[in-house]
Amino acid sequence: MSNAQAQFVSNSQPAAEVSHEKRIISLSERKVLPLFGELRKSSDQIKEEIGFLNDCDANFGSRKEASQFFAARGWEYLQEGQLDTASYRFNLAFLLNEKNVDAYWGLGVVCFQREDFQSAARMLKKGVEIDPQNVPLLVDLSSISIKLYEEAPDSVKIEDVHRLLTQAAALDTAYAQTYFNLAVAEYYRGNYNEAWESIHKGRALNFSLVNLQFIEQLSDKAPDPKGFFKNTAN
Repeated sequence: MSNAQAQFVSNSQPAAEVSHEKRIISLSERKVLPLFGELRKSSDQIKEEIGFLNDCDANFGSRKEASQFFAARGWEYLQEGQLDTASYRFNLAFLLNEKNVDAYWGLGVVCFQREDFQSAARMLKKGVEIDPQNVPLLVDLSSISIKLYEEAPDSVKIEDVHRLLTQAAALDTAYAQTYFNLAVAEYYRGNYNEAWESIHKGRALNFSLVNLQFIEQLSDKAPDPKGFFKNTAN
């Protein structure tokens, strides 16, 4: 399977997986799992969370404000490559406000960088359920979905990815990455002329996002109808 390489808004080690065995997962382990591993809380975890929430109530104007603070710290740690610390901060943001899209988005990026693409998609889908008109989030979800499709075509319906990107394009016609991802989706659908059309829409908005490797792959299937990109293959 060729890799058309849809780009992610922020680009590793294997992700920590939630065990379905009866092994007891420590509190320190839970803290760095997405959404605390979505496990039944222990008494120690509940006690610690109550103390944390009480501290936030005393030091912030609202839990929503506190949630935004910890999400911002999560993005900072993510940029520094401290994935466990970032994951914990996003978990705290979630604990404070389950409607904070950045908590799910950040956890999705953490999972993506850990190459746990299934969990990354699941986290971003949770964010999309809260904010279905967030175009960058929709496009990031499409990038992960394309990655999953490239690894296992039966795991993702490319038509669903195409619909997601069509929705994103309708919401914001000026977000360039939408069109580059849409070109990849069209490529896998076998619609090469439509893929070229999306490439030209994207490059007109932001040429720096052009993926030359994908351009070569697309050129091997069909030449650029506009003649802007030449197939340099011998």
